Amino acid sequence: MKAHVSLVLLGSFLMSTTMMTPAAQAQTAPAAPAHAQPTTQVLTPERVFADPDINGARAVGAKLSPDGTLLTFLKPKAKDARIQDLWAVDTKGGEPYLLIDADSLSSADKELSEAEKARRERMRVSARGVVDYNWSGDSKSILVPLDGDIYMVDRATKAVKRITETEGDEVDAKLSPAGDAVAYVRDQTLYLRDFKTGQETAVSPQGADLIAYGTAEFIAQEELDRHSGFWWNPKGGQIAYQKTDEAGVKIAERIEIGGEEVKVIHQRYPFAGTPNAVVELYVKALAAKETLNAEPVKLDLGGGDFYVARVNWASDGKSLYVQKLSRDQKRLDLLKFDPATGAATTVLTDTSDTWVELHNDFKLLSDGSFIWSSERDGNKHFYYYGSDGKLIRQVTHGDWAADKLSDLNEKTGELFFEASIATPIEHGLYKVSYKTPGEPVALTPAGGWWATTVSGGGKAFIGNYSDPATPPQTALYDGTGKRLRWIEENALDAKHPYFAFKDSYTAPEFGTIPSVDGQTLHWSMLKPVGFDPAKKYPVIVSIYGGPAGATVKKTWVAPSTRLFQEAGYIVFSLDNRGTPGRSVKFGRAIYKQFGGPDIDDQVAGANWLKTLPYVDGDKIGIMGWSQGGFVTLMALTVKDTPFAAGAAGAPPTQWALYDTAYTERYMSTPQDNKEGYAASDALNRLDNLQPGALLLMHGMADDNVQLSNTTRVMLELQKRGVPFELMLYPGERHGVRGNEKNLQRYRLYLDFFGRKLKGEG
Repeated sequence: MKAHVSLVLLGSFLMSTTMMTPAAQAQTAPAAPAHAQPTTQVLTPERVFADPDINGARAVGAKLSPDGTLLTFLKPKAKDARIQDLWAVDTKGGEPYLLIDADSLSSADKELSEAEKARRERMRVSARGVVDYNWSGDSKSILVPLDGDIYMVDRATKAVKRITETEGDEVDAKLSPAGDAVAYVRDQTLYLRDFKTGQETAVSPQGADLIAYGTAEFIAQEELDRHSGFWWNPKGGQIAYQKTDEAGVKIAERIEIGGEEVKVIHQRYPFAGTPNAVVELYVKALAAKETLNAEPVKLDLGGGDFYVARVNWASDGKSLYVQKLSRDQKRLDLLKFDPATGAATTVLTDTSDTWVELHNDFKLLSDGSFIWSSERDGNKHFYYYGSDGKLIRQVTHGDWAADKLSDLNEKTGELFFEASIATPIEHGLYKVSYKTPGEPVALTPAGGWWATTVSGGGKAFIGNYSDPATPPQTALYDGTGKRLRWIEENALDAKHPYFAFKDSYTAPEFGTIPSVDGQTLHWSMLKPVGFDPAKKYPVIVSIYGGPAGATVKKTWVAPSTRLFQEAGYIVFSLDNRGTPGRSVKFGRAIYKQFGGPDIDDQVAGANWLKTLPYVDGDKIGIMGWSQGGFVTLMALTVKDTPFAAGAAGAPPTQWALYDTAYTERYMSTPQDNKEGYAASDALNRLDNLQPGALLLMHGMADDNVQLSNTTRVMLELQKRGVPFELMLYPGERHGVRGNEKNLQRYRLYLDFFGRKLKGEG
């Protein structure tokens, strides 16, 4: 379950050539011109959910060409932020220019296939137009999948050539290493198209019904962060691909209700404790036409109930590495395969008495040694192993958790990674030697939240930055952190859409309180407009509260969150035990007990709020979406709850109704943890729900947290005669998309909490 947060303190990024922090830059910035618009205007829902985006211009998916001379990025249209175009800019200077205008190739009337819609839902892609692209290895062209077809852009001429034009959608298109062919999936079958001949050839057998080739199964996409089902050998000549058999997966008959039509979807949904899809891996030789007719080599994955978590080719193409995760997720094996025979050897095994956290930190070196991350010492850190799987040394140490491995440089022995070292609410890029013991060196300044893409063994990186005073910004930096050029500065000046509001709302305050077991819980607080410490204010607690995402970060504050400040509320968020980016002890506190320590911490946060002289302790509300909806519902149904009202969006209300990998990772199976599942079932707590205190919200086409999670609560409350409020969104899946519907949603929040916490209406 990926995080869906209703009120997010959003993040992106910044930097200067002298390594000044954004705050220091602001102090030296020239004053706004005298004719600039006033900066104390009032935010309204109508302005927040309108174009141009009030957060300002942004660059999405920025990439550096392999030769390091051109930057490409996706940019939402000013007139409609839901549609993205492909832009480019020279790394050495000049103005950005448009490469692909989505309007010229895309149509809002285009009906995507169910496979493409499902894949985009799993990847949380809500935009249309250009949503993905990939450079060729020679930096001469760019592959652009768009609305189910494939295009190529010639870098020199900027000419756009259409590669496919078929009735079905081409999904997950990938260029060959030599750039002379493209592979893709259509109608559950893996195909290869040769650019010289234009000929299309089926690489896999024909998929149909419950058998699919070349695509990751639902669980891998939704819960394992693996979105592809085939992998080019980096030397060319071979493709490894996945076969998925869903015959054993339970059918969930789901009614997908749109505005004017109703579809009955027979979805294969692996509910917790039930069978998963069966996954096999094959390697197909492509070197010559005759080999296309040869039988693929099946990889021997061994027995047991397991997940194929990761697949990586060695850089020399002579071996294939597969990470095999046991069904209970307490064992992760790194297997090395001979692609010619399918035989495997086990290189490394990681185990846990709760769960092994998956990662993308496996990086092979030229001699076969590799970098790996593990939580074995109580925090996630990096480890250096020999080619035989024997530990050479632990690379990073300390009472902090690494986030991700970004790149490494074999010549210098440097490893580049992201982490929150000083505090969990800030995030930056660091480097450290994996050959010689030493402390990490920060490449980005403190004070906010960085997300980076590192290239060339640390020679350069694309940095995204934001902090509470700096909207998301994107730039190119060299290996020392010096800014080389802006990609999207998004300066908060008189031209910025948010400029007129920047002085109207106070910055968030940050602090900590202890949990009952003595761990540190971080919180953030926004105080209302015109705050007077002598008065008492209602509070809205905005949370996610699950292992898929933390909420308390020093990032740009979403203007939608500011709407509650404007309406006279304190907005409070607290990251309870079980949220990510912390120690094993902190994260594993919720093992087998969703609705336990997580809710205890939210109650503790509310009770702490009650001690503040400016908080109206009888007027504390709570809201969240997805797992945040679950936390909201559970917090409202605690005995003697401190919460007066809550808005629960798309909540899992019984974990046996959610999928295998996510649920069993944290809760084990319903068969092995009956007490835990019963304790986390919202229906077993409804005696504590105050009449009229709940607003339920759900998409009527949700294929992730299915609508039955909400209808079962609706039915039980109706049986009990307990009044509640309900808002269903026709055609929406697990999130609510678009300005129009989100305008309605936030008007609804303001109306609901206005009546429940302020006595309005």
